[in-house]
Amino acid sequence: MDYETVSPKDFGKSLRGIGLNLVVRDVVKQCDFLAEVFDMQTHRVSADFAIVTYGDQVFQLHSDGTYHSNPLLGLLPDNPPRGAGLEIRLYDTNPEEAVERAKVTDAVVLQESTDKPHGLREAYILCENGYAWVPSRSL
Repeated sequence: MDYETVSPKDFGKSLRGIGLNLVVRDVVKQCDFLAEVFDMQTHRVSADFAIVTYGDQVFQLHSDGTYHSNPLLGLLPDNPPRGAGLEIRLYDTNPEEAVERAKVTDAVVLQESTDKPHGLREAYILCENGYAWVPSRSL
């Protein structure tokens, strides 16, 4: 699928399984963060929306303004963190490299790369919108 030209209707009809949609204050800034820190690809980037790919996984970003009639809008806090309790795990990202790249952004490194008892080396990076991104590699 060509994410740059697919119509919203065709894109929506193509989605299967579990979907991830993050509501963010600034779509373009979030896209820049994801590309810079995690090498994600962003498509159809606008002030309101973006399609993001990580390997063969796809998810969406929407701005607050696009949620004007969505029931979640009233639950979004005025101040971060928005995503408290949500871990977005990136199993194909080197945690050391992601931490170094995150340090030159507005992100907060909550935990440097650490070997965990569940067989992964991982780090915790909190983006400006309060979502916890966890780059991980198997030990």
